[in-house]
Amino acid sequence: MAKKISMQDIADKLNISKNSVSQALSGKPGVSPATRKKIEETARELGYAYQNQQASSKSLLTGNIGLIASDLAFSLQSFFGKIYLSIEKEAASQGLNVLIQSISNEAKDSLTLPSFIKNKQVDGVLVLSHISTDYINKIIATGIPTVTIDHHHPLIQADAILTNNRFGAYTAVKHLIDMGHEKIAFVGNAKLSPSYQERLEGYLLALQEHNLSVVNEIIFSSVTEREDTVRDLVDSAVGEPTAWFCVNDGLGFFVQSALQQKELNVPGDVSVSSFDNGQLSRLANPKMTTMDIDLELYGRKGVEQLIWRLDHPGEPMTELLLPAKLIKRESTAEVQK
Repeated sequence: MAKKISMQDIADKLNISKNSVSQALSGKPGVSPATRKKIEETARELGYAYQNQQASSKSLLTGNIGLIASDLAFSLQSFFGKIYLSIEKEAASQGLNVLIQSISNEAKDSLTLPSFIKNKQVDGVLVLSHISTDYINKIIATGIPTVTIDHHHPLIQADAILTNNRFGAYTAVKHLIDMGHEKIAFVGNAKLSPSYQERLEGYLLALQEHNLSVVNEIIFSSVTEREDTVRDLVDSAVGEPTAWFCVNDGLGFFVQSALQQKELNVPGDVSVSSFDNGQLSRLANPKMTTMDIDLELYGRKGVEQLIWRLDHPGEPMTELLLPAKLIKRESTAEVQK
């Protein structure tokens, strides 16, 4: 007579605990989708018939997750493209497929959700960067587990994976202060993104902690990222700052170009520092000092948090802050006395 297969046999074959097998086969949370899938496949392979077989991950879990971003975010391939690739890689390692939807302005304004949410084809959703608070809250209102990446808001109750923008900006500005700079301009659009608002706060904190005056005339906190706009504000800068801190590499690139068009030497006459460590910071001449973000870690942590949320639906919301690292390059130097 053939031996009756038990949960312990499945656990032994996969080298996991019997409790994990029990959780997976009863449809309870506590195991990742990939582990659940392996357990169910092994159960079928060994001929183990479990009571909750109809409620296996085929009905409880689709094995798919959704990735949503605005058309604009998906167009910024050097930044969000790397996060997307990391998400795909991590999802594949967890046995998950990624379904992608780009959100147009029309879909955003009409609050039209992707069909894979409406048709319940995904178990959870990653929202990459900002779409709109109303749009993200409509996703959350469906009850689907949601994690935002590089965006949060007081009115959005969802897990978030974020850069520590305040500390990153503080570090960049402190680097300039340590080199003797006291008049440091700020360039960015604080209203465009919580990240940029937080970078302004980090800039102000660094000035405050080093007893430096806040000069409102050189805080450009509502700047459109356009070459002509940046050129005009550089021309209008009162008191000629000896250093400029820009909230991203695109603005840093425009600021550095505008300074050079005024026949100022970077970094001999003036220093420039930016944020993101994107392609423009490396293409600039001289190459820009910037804050590096680990984009691969961003994607990996997003998938990990979504899997955790699937298994812990009732736990409090979590915001994970990832560090930014100072990359010192040739665009910053000691202030000229």
